[in-house]
Amino acid sequence: MSSFSNRTILITGAASGMGRSHAELFGARGGHVIVHDINPDGVAATVKAIRESGGSATDMVADIRDLQSFRTALADAVKSGGDVDILVNNAGVTGGRKSIEQVDEAYWDDFMAVHVRGAFFATQAVLPAMKARKYGRIVNISSQWGIAGSAFASQYAGAKAALIGYTKAWAKELATFGITVNSVAPGYILTPMTMGSRTRPEDYAERLRPIPLGRGGEPIDISYAVAWLASDEAAFVTGHVLNSSGGEVI
Repeated sequence: MSSFSNRTILITGAASGMGRSHAELFGARGGHVIVHDINPDGVAATVKAIRESGGSATDMVADIRDLQSFRTALADAVKSGGDVDILVNNAGVTGGRKSIEQVDEAYWDDFMAVHVRGAFFATQAVLPAMKARKYGRIVNISSQWGIAGSAFASQYAGAKAALIGYTKAWAKELATFGITVNSVAPGYILTPMTMGSRTRPEDYAERLRPIPLGRGGEPIDISYAVAWLASDEAAFVTGHVLNSSGGEVI
């Protein structure tokens, strides 16, 4: 099991769901976690959970769409936690299924501002310290839809595909600085966000049908993948997209 002792980990969008799971795992494995989200109550709950389990965490409340706010909050967070060694670009939004014609400019802009623009400038913010130390780990949370696409979710699939493009380009650009860049592409993961639209047992059963392993993933399934890619055990892995979909996308 990898240890993150003496490492500082920034996880964006860590107030709930997979982000909280990532934060708790890194905290349990000895890392100092900077818990970022726009939701102050969720941030506080994640920080509390990490500390109550004996871990170390700092809160960072900011809207990733507001670059100045994000940069200011990060500068404050690193004063207590130290410069970021590991960045997990996890922040995201979902808006249900829409046809191409139903997507208006505001809806499209919001998706890109969080998933694509947010991940880019969060990465830009932590790079100077990583380059100076010749060490860094960046893990982008994409989606199986970023690999395979999905009808009536082109804005989401497009945003997640962009993160895969970032992963491959950044891996080539940053390798000489000792920085690895990888991505995890989750499939159907059981979170409040994904379960909210399937309240009937038959709807849930239908969603599981195309998954060869026969179940939805748990947030910790993705957290284990993220932790491995961020660990020294994966030091020779960069530019990789780890498909964690239970076999739904092969």
